[in-house]
Amino acid sequence: MTRALDEIDVFDQGLLDDPYPLYERLRITAPVHRVADTDFYLVSRWDLVMEATTRVTDFSSNLTGALVQQPDGTAAVFDLDGGGRAVHVLATGDNPTHMAHRRVVLPALVAKRIRALEPAIAANVDRLWEDGFRDGRIEWMSALADRLPMIMVAGLIGLPDEDIPQLVAWGYASTELLGGVVTTERLGVVVTAATELAGYLHRQFMSACAHPGDNLLGDLAKACAAGELETEVAVLILVQLVGAGGESTAGLIGNAARLLATDPTLQHRLREDQDLLVPFLEEALRLESPFRAHHRHVVVDTTLGDVALPAGSHLLLLWGAANRDPAVFPDPDEIRLDRATRNHLAFGKGIHFCVGATLARLEAEFALHTLLTRTASFQIASEHTAAQWVPSIFVRRHHRLSLVIDRNLP
Repeated sequence: MTRALDEIDVFDQGLLDDPYPLYERLRITAPVHRVADTDFYLVSRWDLVMEATTRVTDFSSNLTGALVQQPDGTAAVFDLDGGGRAVHVLATGDNPTHMAHRRVVLPALVAKRIRALEPAIAANVDRLWEDGFRDGRIEWMSALADRLPMIMVAGLIGLPDEDIPQLVAWGYASTELLGGVVTTERLGVVVTAATELAGYLHRQFMSACAHPGDNLLGDLAKACAAGELETEVAVLILVQLVGAGGESTAGLIGNAARLLATDPTLQHRLREDQDLLVPFLEEALRLESPFRAHHRHVVVDTTLGDVALPAGSHLLLLWGAANRDPAVFPDPDEIRLDRATRNHLAFGKGIHFCVGATLARLEAEFALHTLLTRTASFQIASEHTAAQWVPSIFVRRHHRLSLVIDRNLP
């Protein structure tokens, strides 16, 4: 018997591992669905998600609450706004604040500057592959997918190479609270990681203020010296870039590898025609969006899809559901390399379109090219723990993805 949507546990491990049947039910029967006993609403249909991104006066990007699982398994809202005292920056800021922050960050992320990083990306992919490949296997996430994005983000920011392992640990831990599934024991680790990351970045920023370099730390230091930013804002921007920059790219690199590992025919097509790699990565972004959702704060009493939304409530815009809406994407659950479109929401939409999208795509292209060209075939290892998703309602990333490699190459 099919359970009523109001009875569904959004934190159920089965739904976290495979959310797409639920997403389909939501799109069809309740495209704006209130999570029981909370003021959070899940928005799943493409047209309504798109509408919400454009109604910026009704729906703020300020991150004011997180949907979390209580010890008894029920859902609750964790306040992130501190009674209106929280500082919202970049991705969680509204205009004109958002655009002011974006203008400072963009020079480090413009396409020309990103393309200049290609040799460094290629060299890092080669090194990580050689370090991680052992006895016909590679644990794709810890060896490459989790590390490559943080190496590149750290380089753009201007952080020391020797700090990257610690940044990997801090960065991914600091986003766990938004995933909603944090045990009491793990909560202390997550809070400590976020605090230590912020403290570390504050120290790095203060050093940059004394000696600005040709990197993002230097750009932010100069903006503060010119009175365009406050120190607290600059540090929060850095925290956001370290956390979100790693998540989105690691998710893409891991998700794309899993799709290929489970489809030998598709692997063969991409090896035969490397031009198909780019459209494949767009399909990977659409099918397995690295961010499952993003938050919106309801500013005024309003409606969306004929559902009344009270001021102070919250939306989760389900990119992962909208990206499989058959009204926009025929055969939405299939990989179709002839779609040749970036008309998906994996990197958000509108003024908050991900500033690092170009870099994420480039890193994924190099990583997957290496995986394809250095192997004759690969598949997920047979043990039960070989492929594990991070338990989260917020991100779609692997905790582990162990691949068995057949090199069979000269």
